[in-house]
Amino acid sequence: MSTYLSDTHINGFNSDVILDLLLSFRKELKANYDVKVSVNDIVIKAVAIALRNVSEANAYWDAAKGEIIFIDSVDISIAVATEKGLMTPIIRNADQKSISSISLEVKDLAEEARAGKLKPNEFQGGTFSISNLGMFPAGILAVDRGNQVVEPVVGDDGVEKPGVVTRMNLTLPADHRVFDGKVWSV
Repeated sequence: MSTYLSDTHINGFNSDVILDLLLSFRKELKANYDVKVSVNDIVIKAVAIALRNVSEANAYWDAAKGEIIFIDSVDISIAVATEKGLMTPIIRNADQKSISSISLEVKDLAEEARAGKLKPNEFQGGTFSISNLGMFPAGILAVDRGNQVVEPVVGDDGVEKPGVVTRMNLTLPADHRVFDGKVWSV
């Protein structure tokens, strides 16, 4: 885990996470409920819950007012590559939706974006973005793909031994005028 600062007010957090439990949960959804969701659909839901629970992170810096603006709704922008460039359709109130409804909405919005049929209210006004690294002033979560690695794992017997885990790297750059050290430690 690392953090960094620069003179542009960007503070970042970087962490690798083990995906195996998430991948198992995904398989269970498919096997038990015939619900097919992506890792990103689950990440969207997890980020939405985190933003609801840590309201200080669902905010932005208003340069004109010189203050933090807190946002009540949790509206997650997702990056979609189109022929005309990157579009960021928004899953509105993502914290209040099920993973399966998020998955369906992501697919529908991505299809509309690629067809050039998004309405302005469908891609303007998100409170947080999930994609490759974004530009100031928004917080944005960059999600890498999962890679299998060997590392120490504690078995059911309590003994540490080498094991294969699926690890994913997450990077969260954000404006440190909004995200102070207290928010990072939550």
